[in-house]
Amino acid sequence: MPPATSRLLRRLPIVVIVLAALAGALFLRDALSLSALARNQDRLLAYRDAHYPLAALAFVAAYALLVALSLPGALVATLTGGFLFGVFPGVVLNVTAATLGATAIFLAARAGIGTDIARRLDQSGGATRRFRDGLRRNEWSFLFLIRLVPVVPFALANLLPALLGVGLGRFALTTALGIVPGALIYTWLGAGLGMLFARGETPDLGVILEPRFLLPLLALAALSFLPVLVRRRA
Repeated sequence: MPPATSRLLRRLPIVVIVLAALAGALFLRDALSLSALARNQDRLLAYRDAHYPLAALAFVAAYALLVALSLPGALVATLTGGFLFGVFPGVVLNVTAATLGATAIFLAARAGIGTDIARRLDQSGGATRRFRDGLRRNEWSFLFLIRLVPVVPFALANLLPALLGVGLGRFALTTALGIVPGALIYTWLGAGLGMLFARGETPDLGVILEPRFLLPLLALAALSFLPVLVRRRA
């Protein structure tokens, strides 16, 4: 296979993801919203009650695809997991789906452009090389940090490791573990959506920035960064 064709095939998945993300931002924002969930709640609950295992599997597949294509509505999907399946097993389904979708983006980005960028960083010198070497020495802390800090966009946390040459196993493990606290908060919030919908109300999606949730998340992020400080002091 000619090198140009090989490069094109490797970049095709990430091109598809970019196009899907743009189309989703333009055409699907209303369809993947809390108001859409409220309108369809009776049908979703009826299907879940009639086909529980299939509903759980379909939910995980749909959520993973939504994340893999960087479509809008990931937060609404997490709330939906709690709404349909409760805090447990809802949080397990949410974490599983989000990890699968994030891994798909990671693999697409690594195959398309990540390998080339990582190779260039390894061959660079000066400040760029020192930055890359520092990240390599502290990959675990870096990966947990970008998952635990609420202000880091989920899509960015999926792409950065692919561009920096992080291994697949390490990425998948830190993603699955790192998103548990945030997923648990929003799954718990989603479990109470039924009562809010009945009163014509909507949940406060900024709840994760409240001190009772934000402070424990920041404490976990600081704990993940502690090994970096210990190594620097040593």
